[in-house]
Amino acid sequence: MIRHLFLQCGVQTVRAAPNKLPIVTVHAWSASTFLQRQQCQLPVLDSPARHCSSSSETPFYDVVIIGGGMAGGALACALGNEVSLADHTILLLDQGKKPPLLTKETLGTDYSNRVCALNQQSRKLLSGIGAWSSIEKLRCKPFHRMQVWDACSDSLITFNHPDLIQEIAFIVENDVTVSALTKQLDELQGQNVTVKYESRLSNLCVPPQGTIDQESWVKLSLKDGTKIKTRLVVGADGANSEVRRFGGFDVTRWTYDQSAVVATLNLAEKTENHVAWQRFLPTGPIAMLPLNEAQSSLVWSTTHDEAENLLSMSEDDFSEAINHAFWDDSHHVASLDVINQIFADFMRVVQPDDSSSVRQLPPSVSGVQSGSRAKFPLGLGHSMHYVKPRIALIGDAAHRVHPLAGQGINLGFGDVLSLKDTLVQTALRGGDIGSISSLTDYETQRQRHVVPVMMVIDALKRLYSTTNPAAVFARSLGLQATNALKPLKDAIISNASL
Repeated sequence: MIRHLFLQCGVQTVRAAPNKLPIVTVHAWSASTFLQRQQCQLPVLDSPARHCSSSSETPFYDVVIIGGGMAGGALACALGNEVSLADHTILLLDQGKKPPLLTKETLGTDYSNRVCALNQQSRKLLSGIGAWSSIEKLRCKPFHRMQVWDACSDSLITFNHPDLIQEIAFIVENDVTVSALTKQLDELQGQNVTVKYESRLSNLCVPPQGTIDQESWVKLSLKDGTKIKTRLVVGADGANSEVRRFGGFDVTRWTYDQSAVVATLNLAEKTENHVAWQRFLPTGPIAMLPLNEAQSSLVWSTTHDEAENLLSMSEDDFSEAINHAFWDDSHHVASLDVINQIFADFMRVVQPDDSSSVRQLPPSVSGVQSGSRAKFPLGLGHSMHYVKPRIALIGDAAHRVHPLAGQGINLGFGDVLSLKDTLVQTALRGGDIGSISSLTDYETQRQRHVVPVMMVIDALKRLYSTTNPAAVFARSLGLQATNALKPLKDAIISNASL
């Protein structure tokens, strides 16, 4: 488990909430292997779960989901639509106001600067709960090809399906996804799903397990004084999760030396605009994601100082900075060109059909949508466990990653599918959906997928944050080899859709 890292560093980890049963999970991928790649760091230990006091009769729900964002809303819809859970009551608590139900008219022509690249699995989930049709009626933009290249060399990699027919992913504004989920939640209200907005958790108590069923249920207290009991509480409340803190989950996290600058860009001319572009600069990756024929969304990870500079400059200078970041060759390490060319020729012998490696040029940026520029700090976070007795974590509450691979919410939606399937199987066999023996299956399945993804993303961030010739040479050969070997690229695309 992850805590092996701290033992190797000579640090004794603190067992949170001593009344909890120990969790023994066998992982195909060791989380500690990932963390050992970093310098030994002390984990951030969240506060242990508070001891429960006896209380009078309170409202009961089978599942209470804390957090009404995309992951929490999707889970509530998924459980509410599941026939085998029709006799289970679901409560979704969101501390914010009810999101507006968007229409074509209320959307207007301006785009939000917060977007996600939803993969095929996420699309399937949203289709299954009825939200995807609403997203399509509002707006989304598929892209059929992705080109990634290195500013320090001529190496690149492209991703696309044969004949550019099948979409790789869909660029959707967060507000559009939330609106579609809110619409589905409205339709489920009055059945077995209840949604309460402007409701915030103030305490969470898990009694000692092994007692009579009702005595082992979680007791929740809200800021307004409301008391609730539940078999299972799900933390979907983000990177600073209150559920994780009250539940006493140990979490390891660190901040990167980068901020992400986001904006909505106007292109110099209309194009089909079905390619997603990403270039690795020494200061961090810059990505341009298609929104429509004339606009794209920017995600530029760079140093904190440069991020401040990008936000303060004029719109014309900002546009010029983006074009320069995509086109400038000043970081190119010319001494490696001969070696890279020899290797490229060799790979063409191994894989003669190299049509996918044809370099395309990104469109020029002519302007930026007024008021769309913003920035936010980047970091990594990982909960050492995703479950404890009667508690489960999903989305950013369980894991937070760098945005360079666009996997954040896709990992969260993967959690939703896995947890829903786990609860369905438990219910079908008449088990307790909050028991640790049931929930451990969810944790094992998700950590097997999430931890390797986090390893790769963190390694890429560090590998591409240097101009060291040895590192540039290694990553250039790796990029060329991966691009030339179609089975490997297909496996990457397939894995990114899980």
